[in-house]
Amino acid sequence: MKILLWEMRTEKGFTLMELSKRSGIGKSTINNIENGKVSPTLFQLEMIAIALNVKITNLFESKYK
Repeated sequence: MKILLWEMRTEKGFTLMELSKRSGIGKSTINNIENGKVSPTLFQLEMIAIALNVKITNLFESKYK
């Protein structure tokens, strides 16, 4: 399942640094999640979703949306 973090972040007009500040998650960690190098924890997904003002499920690609 693909995480749509880059798509959601750029759609909202946030830079990596801005999302990092809003979510409390390191810029490099967000970059690694976006590039599929690491899988985010549930806590990280929650903090990112809150920072982007979206539901956690919006961060995932799904054919059932």
